[in-house]
This record gives sequence, C-alpha cells and structure tokens, in this order.
Amino acid sequence: MTTLEGVGESGLARYTYRLRVSSTARTALLAEWDRCRWIWNECVAKSRQVHASNTACPDDKLTCGPAQLDKMLTEARAALPWLRQGASVPQQQIIRDFAKSRSKALKDIKKRLPVKQRAGMPRHKKKRDADLSLNYTTRGFRLKDGCLHLAGGVVLTVVWSRALPSSPSSVRVYRDSLGHWYASFVVATEAQRLPATGAVLGVDWGVKETATTTSDAHDLPHAEYGKRAAQRLARYQRMMARRRPAKGQAASKGYRKAQRQAAKLYKKVARQRQDAGRKWAKKVVADHDAIAVENFRPKFLARTSMARKAADAAIGATKQALLEMGRKHGRDIRLVHPAHTTMDCASCGARTKHALPLSERTYTCTTCGVISPRDKNSAHVMLVRAGLAPAGVEGVGPPGPLVREAA
Repeated sequence: MTTLEGVGESGLARYTYRLRVSSTARTALLAEWDRCRWIWNECVAKSRQVHASNTACPDDKLTCGPAQLDKMLTEARAALPWLRQGASVPQQQIIRDFAKSRSKALKDIKKRLPVKQRAGMPRHKKKRDADLSLNYTTRGFRLKDGCLHLAGGVVLTVVWSRALPSSPSSVRVYRDSLGHWYASFVVATEAQRLPATGAVLGVDWGVKETATTTSDAHDLPHAEYGKRAAQRLARYQRMMARRRPAKGQAASKGYRKAQRQAAKLYKKVARQRQDAGRKWAKKVVADHDAIAVENFRPKFLARTSMARKAADAAIGATKQALLEMGRKHGRDIRLVHPAHTTMDCASCGARTKHALPLSERTYTCTTCGVISPRDKNSAHVMLVRAGLAPAGVEGVGPPGPLVREAA
C-alpha cells in the first residue's frame, strides 16, 4: 500500500510492506513495546499532574512539553536497568507522538470546538487493548540484504512487493488486529507524470453509485462488499454474543476464535473497498488531465437511514485514493463545494426553487428544458464550477466557494 503526503512536484509517501517475524524477533518487539507503553503511561500521568497543579495554583504554571518529557526519560533510563535494555530511538519517538497528540487536544480546546469534534487528551494504553506501534528514525534502523535491522539487534524479513523509490527517512513497525506485522517506510518521491490526454472529468459522489462521472466509461458502481459479507459477519457476532465473558473474567477460546474470524472478515471487506477504489482512481487519472471532484464529506450520512449503504460505498476512502493518485501523477485535481450541486442546471446555471427529493432521479430544468439523469447533471456542474467546462457548454454556475487541490 502506498499513501502520499504533501503536494507539488515532490513530497513524502508511505510505502507499507508485510513483515515475516520470527519468534525471537516477536519477543524482542513485544518487550520493546512494553517499555514504550510504560513511557507513554508515565507521560499521561505527568500531564495530568501538571494540569492538576496548574488548576490549583494558576499563578505558578508548569509545562509538560517534549523537553520536560525527554528529561524525565533520561532520568528513568538512568534509574531503571529494564528500561535501558531497550533502544532509545523508539522511546524518544513515543514521547514525540505523545506531545503531538496532547498539543492537538489543547489546540482544539483553545479553539472552543464542540466536544464531539475535539481530539481527546492522551489516555493510558492498556496491554490488552493498545495496538503495537514502534517508530524508528534514520539512526534507529537500516536495510541490509533485504532485511530490516532495528536498533537493539532485531532483524525482520520484509516482503518486498515493490522497490522503494529512495532511501527511507523513518519506519513504523506495527501489528494489526489479526496479528499481522507491517513496516511503513517514509520516503521522498517525485511526481510520476503521465502523458497529456486533453480530457477533463467531473465526479459526483452518491449512494446508488459510488461515483457518477461525466463519462459513462468511468462511473464506479456500488460493489456492496459489506452487504455480501453481512450474513457471515452476523454469524460470527452471534457466536461472540453466546460466548461473551462475564465482567472481570478472561475470554474463552471459542470467543477469541469468533472474534478473530469477525476481524478477518472486516479486514477483507476493507481491502476489497481499497483495491476497487485505487484501481478506479488509477484509470480516471490515466485518462484525464484535470478532474473536478465534489468535496463531499460523508460523515453526516451516518445519522441517516442510508448510513449502512453509505458506509459500504466507502466514499471517503475512494475520494482519498483519487486525490493521492492525482498528486502522484501530477494531475490537476480541483475540489468543488457540494452546496446546491443537485439543484443547479449544468447547461444554463439556473437553480431550482426547492430541494429535489432523493426519489427523483431525473433532473428537469424549468428554464432551458434540459432533461438528464440527476447524478450526471451534478457531475457536469462540477466541471462548470471548477472552470473546466468543455467547449460548447454555456452557463456559469452560481457563485460559491471553490477549493483548489494542487496536484
């Protein structure tokens, strides 16, 4: 899997590979994670102590930044031989992660965002619930003979599905809910420009079809991967419900097995959605120089009757795949504000006097008389608002915010 960060001719990208971990390496990684998790929990305790002290004595405020936490780590490593047995790089990086998380939470509080929109303050990581994640900078790892060598003498075999474009600056080793191990490398990349085609495309997101475009050949139908897996998932959930342990008791072998089967099915559906979205995005980017994309945020659909189908469509993941693919290949991607895109006419720019119900799938303009499928009309509106309307198309969309996403 490749995830791009940054825009322009060059930027950073994450290249993720599967790892083959021996029993010796697994033991070492788990021990390293125990140390990092202990440091994180100490940082949480220190943060809460500072907050309580500042609340009691506002005139004598204390701080809990990376400098103070680094000093605490140095003192802890000097006093605890168990902590010194681990590498210092992942322990320092866990402090950076904590500081970043705490800073984001404090900024949200300062901005007075609603509680539901805030990033919560860092909390304790429990041994059974926390996901293992170790971050190493350049001085904490190296690649040799196709293997990943981590600080502390840990050697991991990497499944090289493709070559790295350049030397990585950092790597994060983590384990998912199924117990699979991965290494995510951060590398510098250059835009891999594709030949110009002279074509433009408008993209409108929906529930009946995941993506409706101005080109019939590039529409993305709703694959319904989640709906296909729903029957098997319900079976595993019933098995978990029958075997659910009482509070304070350890889960049985049957419960853990059903839990793993459900997690495995969730992972398969997520990978199917990701694969379909990336393949579609690759085709769209390869065939068009400029793409006008509805800047649709599907989060509000979670509170509607279409929540399940909208989640199965994976609109957010597909949109992100399209943006990343556009940046990777240097295409012009323009995000268009979604307000009134279903009410405007792509031909003359007129707007209906009332919102169209979802059951009405055909758009009829009362001004110019144009009749077209509702989603196709919205896709053409994207082109008009983004300034990409092909020659011969008249009409200008009503004024509205336009967000330009540079490729």
